[in-house]
Amino acid sequence: MSATTRYAAMSRRAAMTAAALTAMVALAGCNSGGAGAAAEGDMAMGAPEGAKVTVVEYASVTCPHCAAWQDNTWEAFKTAYVDTNKVRYVFRELPTPPAPVAVAGFAVARCAGEDRYFQVVHELMSDQRAFVSDPRTTLMRVGNGVGLSEQEVQACITDEAALKAADDRAQAATKAGVTTTPAFFVNGTQVITPGGEGPSMEDLSKAIEAELAKG
Repeated sequence: MSATTRYAAMSRRAAMTAAALTAMVALAGCNSGGAGAAAEGDMAMGAPEGAKVTVVEYASVTCPHCAAWQDNTWEAFKTAYVDTNKVRYVFRELPTPPAPVAVAGFAVARCAGEDRYFQVVHELMSDQRAFVSDPRTTLMRVGNGVGLSEQEVQACITDEAALKAADDRAQAATKAGVTTTPAFFVNGTQVITPGGEGPSMEDLSKAIEAELAKG
C-alpha cells in the first residue's frame, strides 16, 4: 500500500469528502460570476475588506501549476501589491488530485491559525513532491513547525466540522464556475495567460492597474 493510500485511509470520511469535492469541480459550469464576491472561509492578506481592488486565487496544495506560480510569480506579486496594501489578496481552497491529501493539507493550515495559514500552504507547495509521495510525514513535519503536536495534526485532518466546511467552500467555487487551478480573478474578472501555469505578472499588473486607475 502506498504512502498516499495509507494516509487517505486515516480518515474514511476525509476520502469521501475529497471525492465529492473532485466530482463537484468536474461538473462545474463555465460561468465566472460570483468569483469576486466575499465567501465564507476566505483567507486574505494585504488591504482590508472593501479595498478598491481584490485579487482572488483559487488553488490547491497538490496542484503542480499552483506550486509553479508560487515559485515564479508570488514574490513579485506580493511585493508589488500585497505588501503595499494596493490590493486585497484572497486565497480560496479548491482541492485537486490526490484530493484526500489536499483536503488534509488545507485542514492543517487552518488549524495553524490565520497568522500561520499561508506559511503552511506555501511550505506544502514548496515541498509538493514530498507532500504527495509521503503526506503523513510531511504534514507532521510542517505541523510541528508551526506549533502543532502530532495529536493536533491528526485531530485536524479528521475533524467532521472542518470537512463539512471544506465541502461548503468547494460548492461555492463550483457555483462561481471555477474548474481549474490556479484561477485568478481581479475584481471578479478572470485573468488568464495562455500556456502558462497561471497569469503572468505582466497580465496581472495590467488588470490590477486598470482597476486602480478607475475613479
